Formats: sequence, C-alpha cells, structure tokens
Amino acid sequence: MSNYYREKPDDVMKALGVTTSGLRSAEVDKKRERYGFNELQEGKRKSTLQVFLEQFKDFLVIILLVAAITSAFLGEVESTIVIMVVVVLNAILGTVQQVKAEQSLNSLKSLSSPTAKVLRDGQKVEIPSREVIVGDILTLDAGDFVPADGRIIENYSLQVNESSLTGESLAVVKEMDPIQKEDVPIGDKKNMVFSGSFVTNGRGVVVVTDIGMKTEIGKIANLLESAQEKRTPLQVTLDHFGKRLAVIIIIIALIIFGLDIFRGRGIGDSFMFAVSLAVAAIPEALSSIVTIVLAFGTQKMAKENAIIRKLHAVESLGSISVICSDKTGTLTQNKMTVQQLYVDLKVIPHNQLNKENQLEKKLLLMALLCNDSVTMDKKEIGDPTEVALTNLGEEYGLDELVIRDHHKRIGEIPFDSDRKLMSTVNKIDGKFMMITKGALDVLLSRMKQIETSEGILDFSEKHRKEIGEMNESFSIQGLRVLGFAYKELAEGQTVSFEDEKDLIFVGLTAMMDPPRLESKTAVENCISAGIKPVMITGDHKITASAIAKQIGILKDESEAIEGVEIEKLSDEELKEKVGDISVYARVSPEHKIRIVNAWQEKGNIVAMTGDGVNDGPALKQADIGIAMGITGTEVAKDASAMILTDDNFSTIVKAVSNGRSIYANINNSIRFLLAGNTAGILSVLYASLLALPVPFAPVHLLFINLLTDSLPAIALGLEPHNKNIMKEKPRNIHEPLLNKKFAALIGIGGMLIAISTITAFHIGLKTGDEVVASTMAFATLCLARLFHGFNVRAKQSVFQIGLFTNKYLWFSVIGGIFLLQIVLMLPPLMGIFETAPLTGTQFGWIYGLALMPLIVSQIYKSLFIKS
Repeated sequence: MSNYYREKPDDVMKALGVTTSGLRSAEVDKKRERYGFNELQEGKRKSTLQVFLEQFKDFLVIILLVAAITSAFLGEVESTIVIMVVVVLNAILGTVQQVKAEQSLNSLKSLSSPTAKVLRDGQKVEIPSREVIVGDILTLDAGDFVPADGRIIENYSLQVNESSLTGESLAVVKEMDPIQKEDVPIGDKKNMVFSGSFVTNGRGVVVVTDIGMKTEIGKIANLLESAQEKRTPLQVTLDHFGKRLAVIIIIIALIIFGLDIFRGRGIGDSFMFAVSLAVAAIPEALSSIVTIVLAFGTQKMAKENAIIRKLHAVESLGSISVICSDKTGTLTQNKMTVQQLYVDLKVIPHNQLNKENQLEKKLLLMALLCNDSVTMDKKEIGDPTEVALTNLGEEYGLDELVIRDHHKRIGEIPFDSDRKLMSTVNKIDGKFMMITKGALDVLLSRMKQIETSEGILDFSEKHRKEIGEMNESFSIQGLRVLGFAYKELAEGQTVSFEDEKDLIFVGLTAMMDPPRLESKTAVENCISAGIKPVMITGDHKITASAIAKQIGILKDESEAIEGVEIEKLSDEELKEKVGDISVYARVSPEHKIRIVNAWQEKGNIVAMTGDGVNDGPALKQADIGIAMGITGTEVAKDASAMILTDDNFSTIVKAVSNGRSIYANINNSIRFLLAGNTAGILSVLYASLLALPVPFAPVHLLFINLLTDSLPAIALGLEPHNKNIMKEKPRNIHEPLLNKKFAALIGIGGMLIAISTITAFHIGLKTGDEVVASTMAFATLCLARLFHGFNVRAKQSVFQIGLFTNKYLWFSVIGGIFLLQIVLMLPPLMGIFETAPLTGTQFGWIYGLALMPLIVSQIYKSLFIKS
C-alpha cells in the first residue's frame, strides 16, 4: 500500500519518474506493459445453464427426481408429470433470481469516467479513462469524475465528493501538505483523490499513483469478488429438513414393502405400492408453496418501501439479530439543518428566532448574503452547509434571491481550504459591509469587537473563552459550527485576504444532519425484538456518537471506536469485542467486512445497510445486504438482497416484522402438509399391520396432494401478521425445522386425522364393500386435512386470533370441499377417481369424523393456551 499522502508532491513525482510536462509517449508504452490498463478485472461467471443445473442439488429434489423416474417405470404417469413440472418450475424461478443478482462488477465499471484530461509530451490531451497510466498528470475541474487514484500537486479550492467510497455525504476540501500520520482512513487523505469520486468545486492537478485493481475502488472490487454470499436460514433449514424427511419416508416405505411381502403380496405389487406411498408422502408442492408465499411477501413489502431482490432473503429478515446501519440518510435525514444559533451571548433554538430582534435578524441576514446556495423549484443547489442556512431563512419567510437582490453583492473573497473563510461585500442600508463566515478557530483570532444587545463592545479574553466553550459544547453534540462577523468598508474599496481582520463578531450557527423522527422508535423496536442496532459510518466519531445517543443506539462513549482502532485488533480480538461496540466511525470497506464477519462468527444473522461503492463487499458478505434506493449506487443495489425505496431505517424494522411473520406462516404451511401426509402413512401402516385392504387408491393420494393440500398451504402462508411477533427474540438459526416440538405437533395432528380416517374406513368395511370403505377413508382424510388448516394458523385458538381473519383459508377450504363433492357425486369422475356412491348417513359420518381433530384441538387451545 503506497504512502504517497505522507510525501511532498515533488518527491512523489520524482518517485514516479515524471515531470510537470507529463509522460512521454515512449514512457507510456513501457508503463502499460508494467501496469496494464486502467480497468477493473472481472472474475469468471457461471453460465445460465450452470446456474439452472445447480438448482437440482437439493436433496429433496433429488429424491423427487428418483421417485419420478421410478413412477414412470411403474406406469404412474400422472405422478411423474406432476413431480417434474414442480421441480422444473422451481429451478427456473431460482435461476432467474440468481442471474439477476450478479451485476456488481459491471456497475463498478460504469462508475469510471469515459475520458480523462492528461498531459502527454507537454500537451494537454483528452484520452479514454482506461488509457490513464501511473505517472500521468491529470487535470480535474468541477463536474469531472476522477478516473484513477492520485496525489494532488496543484490545488485551487478543490473539493471532491467521496461519498461512494467513504459514506460521508459532505464534499472533502482538498489540501496539498503531506500528512505525517500512519494508517490514515481514506476520508482523511485530503491530499489524495480517488477513482470513482467526483469534483464538486474548484480545480486541481494530480499525478496518478494507482490505476485499475490497485486503486481503492479496485480493492473494493477484489473484496466484492471474494465476499461469499450466505445461504439463508430457510434454505439451510429446508435442506436439512429435506434430508431427514426423505430418510424417514424411505424407511417407512421399506417397512410397508416388507409387511406386504410378509402378507403374501407379490413383489411387483408391493414395490409399486411402496413407491406410490413414498411419492405421496413427499410434499412435492412444498418448494412451490414456499416460493409463492415468499413472492406474496415481497409484494407486500414493496408497498412498504422495501424491494426484495432475492426471494429467499425475505425469511432471513425474520432471523436478523444484528443490524449494521449507515448513519447518513438511513438513520438521519441526509440534509444538513441548522439546529441552534448563538447570538447576543446566548443559545437560541433554530425555531425560536425573533425577527424583531435586530441582532438576531442581522445574523439571519448575514447567513443568506454570505452564501452561494439557492433553492429553486424545490431543488437545492450548493454546498449542504450553505443550503442549511438558506433553508433557515425560508423558515422565517425570507427568500435568499430577494434578499440578495435587495442587498447587492459588490465584491467577494471565495472560500478556500487554507483560510477556511469566505467573505462577501454587500451594500446594506447604504453602507458597504464585508460579511465573513468560516471556521471559528480561524475567525476568533481575527476579532476586534463583538456586537451585543448592549452595543458594540471590545472583544475581550472573556468573550473569547465563552465563545470557545460554546463551540466545544456544540462540537460534543456533533454539530458543525460556522462563525459570522463583519466590518464596515469605505465605498469602492476592493477587498483582499488582508481585509479579513479587525472584525465584529455577531454569532454562530450550529448545524447537523438530524436523525429521522421515526429512527428512535425504530431503534427501540429493534432492541425489544432482541436485535442489536449498530452504526457503521465514514463520519467522525463525535458526530456519529452524538446521533447514536439521540436515537438510543449508544449508551456509553466506550461503545464507540474508530477504524484505526479496528486496524490494531486481530480477527479474534474483534470477535471478542464486537458485542460491546455500538458505533464504528471512520471505517474502510475492509473494516465493514471484518465487523460483519465477527458478528457472523458469533452465530448471528447480520443485516448491513449501505449506499456507496465502499459498501458493496460488506452488503454481499452480510446475510442480508440492504441498499439505499434514493442515494444508493448501482454497485450497492446489485450487491444487496433488499433495497429501501425511502432510505429509512424504520423500513428495515418493518421488513424484519414481515420476515418473522412470513417464516412463521411457512412453518405453519409445512406443518399442515406433513400432518396430513403423516395421517395417510399411519392409515396405510395400520391397514398393512392388520392385513386389511389398502385404504386408498394411488389416484386418491394424487387428488389430495394436488387439489386439497396446496391451496390451504398457500392460504396459511398468507396469514395476517401476529401483533406479538416483534416481542419475540430472533429465532435460533441452528435449530432444525424438524425439531422435537415441531415433530410432536405434526405427530399429534397426524394421529388425530389418522384416527378419524381409520374409523371411517372400518365403518365402510362393515358394508362389505371395500370400495365404499376406501371412498369413506379417502373423503374423511381429505376433509380432515382441509379442516386441520384452522388448527395450524397459530398457537392460539381460532377464536382468539379471529375466526374469519384469514379469508384465503376459508376460500381454499370451501373450494376443496366443493371439488371433493364433485368427485364423490359426479358419475364420470367417480369412475376416474375410483369412488363408490355413498348414503346420507355415510356422508354424515365422514363430515362428523373429519371435524373431530379440529374440535379436539380447538378445545385444548381454548383451555390451556392463552397467549
């Protein structure tokens, strides 16, 4: 890593072997061989076909494919078609999502400026930015993108916006002097410029020190390539679950196969039935249902300003235990605003100025006149600090253009970084006044008098001390302070730097980018939900800490550190300390990834917000990368899983709530499917053990799986949010879906349904007709599974959560009953679905028995589960 920022411009040029007339053509060719072109290298990408084929790696999918092939050999064509359609559809959906997600490096390339102005052979020429080479002398003007990293050798009030690299929204005022410190963050290397930033003011001449992948933006590209995307908790859970489920189903199928052989059934028939049962037991619609529920969830979240780019990321939101958030624009309003004023030796809140008070009015007037910003048609043009002063005037009905027209500007001394001052000469009430604003530490040394309500007094040491203490108080609060002073000039007098002395002090303005009004509540909701909010920013520690305290992220100063302190910590030390740190200031892209990694190493699901190029690697590394939709770069958006269209932290909290509800609903859908499948398996196992006829034809199981299972499962996925969901702690991602409690709930539900089904089967067998018995068992199983949907809606009874609050479930249950009645009563379909005509009494038994599991479960919940 080069330390050119520590060296003088002449020494840098000497080290690079270049003069102020630029490189010679022969030198360019030699350097090109050594350094290559100024471009970002792209890693090898997977083809769309590779991505598509990877979708079939899931263990449950492999089992389904084996079952489909087996079914085809055994003549079960319907089952084969259904399974293949479901599997291929899911593969296509997964491919589309993944192909869209890998665009980060292309976006990084688009940040490079198309051309650059350089000196070659003593002549200024314009060349494609990819042809810029180390040692080139660059000329930069306001509005230019910076094409490469370089050391400033000439500076004319140069200001550069580096927000895409540092996250700091204010333009950096550039300097030329060497910086003696080591390990200086990017934001503090004020004598350097960096690729991907752009010039907002002034001009400069730069010698190029790094190009392509060696630039700061190139390092980020390397990080982006090496950052690993994380599988979501649901993906991991379903993978483990699928493997365990497949093993259980295969064991059960083998037991059934063995029992049938033992009972004297033919090997071919026994094998066919065992395979049919296995295919019926695997919830092949599960992946589709999860996808559909997630898709509905993304639509709802989009309406609430959160756009989900990666479908499975929805449920990960519900598992988040740490949110690493940027400050500017996410927790704050991304708009500098005057908070307090100091005039007449007292502090006045920005909304309590008295325009009738001559001194307060004078400060307001000076803030508008010594100011180049304007607000037109709701567009704010100019430096953010000056715009804040203009907006303050608007609060009091003062139009800056009208004021400036009334008090004409006669002369000016523009701001520059060395003086840290700006002065204008305006004609006010027939007098020529020089108004000076700037950094208070510079301004105080130039004071001669002070204006108070008692008149103009000599500027005493007491005044100097009191104003200095006030400045320190404002700084501790994270406020940016500007001082205002003036002096009267003779008519026609031209002004120079020498005139900025013997001034009359008027007052101070203290401003900041204030927290969003909803940020504090959102942070409180995070903490109550067991989520740790962390601020990571490129801003200074004092400013970041002040904001963090206001919104409740920071409790103690010891919880805030800077990037240079992170540099001194090993990964293991950072891991140990990370839980105690709430604010990180002046951080680099590498720091952000280390912070995310440290939390992940401790077993946490981490969300990371960002908007700049510098955030891209950390967004990709995080479990949930969240980009800003308004201020975010394309790099940040492409590396993220979610985009906030309002750049608002509170939207993340809403998204977490949605994610938790969606996961709970998916959980309920899986429980619903597996309880029904368990009931079918238990019924078949019972019949095999007692050597009874087979209770279901294969077409019965197909009907249940396709028509009466899928719609209720989807409807359960659309269950309205539970109001208590954010009072719970984040779920443990290491806990398997098929844990003891979940398995017990499935087993109990399946057992109750199986008892009703077997009872109906026995009642049918008493008629002496096996087809009637099979029809009654099939109808009871079908209806009981439909009614079981009401049982799995929530922990509480349906009366506690609202019987009719899920209209989709009612539609699906009524639709399922209607389809079943057609199959049971329409003669052409009765033949296809192998059902027998039933009497009214038999229908009564079917409906009564099907309702029993629902009634038993609801009575238990009403008596023993209160919340």
